[in-house]
Amino acid sequence: MPENPCGSRAYITAKCSFKEMRPNQWSKNLLVFSALLFSLQKITITNLFHLLIGFILFCFISGCVYIINDFYDREADQKHPIKKERPIASGMLNSTIALFFAFFLFFCSFVIALFLNASFLLILLCYFILNVAYSIKLKHVVIIDIMSIAAGFVIRAIAGGFVIITPWFLMCILLLSLFLAIGKRRHELFLLREGDTHRIVLKRYSIPLLDQLNSIVTTSTILCYSLFTFTSGRTQYLMLTIPFVIFGIFRYLYLIHIEQKGGAPDKILFEDKPILITVILYVITLVIIFSVFE
Repeated sequence: MPENPCGSRAYITAKCSFKEMRPNQWSKNLLVFSALLFSLQKITITNLFHLLIGFILFCFISGCVYIINDFYDREADQKHPIKKERPIASGMLNSTIALFFAFFLFFCSFVIALFLNASFLLILLCYFILNVAYSIKLKHVVIIDIMSIAAGFVIRAIAGGFVIITPWFLMCILLLSLFLAIGKRRHELFLLREGDTHRIVLKRYSIPLLDQLNSIVTTSTILCYSLFTFTSGRTQYLMLTIPFVIFGIFRYLYLIHIEQKGGAPDKILFEDKPILITVILYVITLVIIFSVFE
């Protein structure tokens, strides 16, 4: 009987390499399309195609960064109750092979980006450098770690900005990203508060400090988005979307403080029905506002 290819070492390596790219977290890269929501009149087939390619390239580059991050964190991840199951940490994927695969992703992504748009290539490079710096050093520096995470989200939004993105819009993305990053750190600290911390930087945080930071960021996010709806130069009916933003933030705070979630924002988006419904209603409302009132 021939050997089952699904059980071959090559198949296992390929499967583990793809898993290391964390496709379950690629939803974060949907921020590339964020500017599209506020520029419906400028949608063309070409723009949509470029955004789709941009989204794919960010998935490749983020996958490359995840592999590098897991390579450097392989010993610390072995102490984490969840991360110890990752292919590199568990030993299912050889770390050298993983690095070669990361280099392949890097090379392919930048060659394609070079033909797509020079400005986009520069943005992609900035994103890569920031995240590699985060993996190697910045994630160990208190406060800078969560600001680096937020900066990654802002870069994604800028990459999709084939129209002019207002400073208010970027501030909203930055504050919302800080909100999610602080929630992630709080969840990690809560999860490991009675055991060895897998991140050195967690020893420099406390739950009361993170709660206070989240209170500041939560208030700032709601105020900033409200001001954005009034001063963006678009229709005043954008204010109708404010309740969705408030509910979404309040719901996420409930999940953080009551259900002790928040470690995986991308997972919550698809698994928590109230938040998912809120996002869908928000997008539908935006489409109606821009279609009817502009």
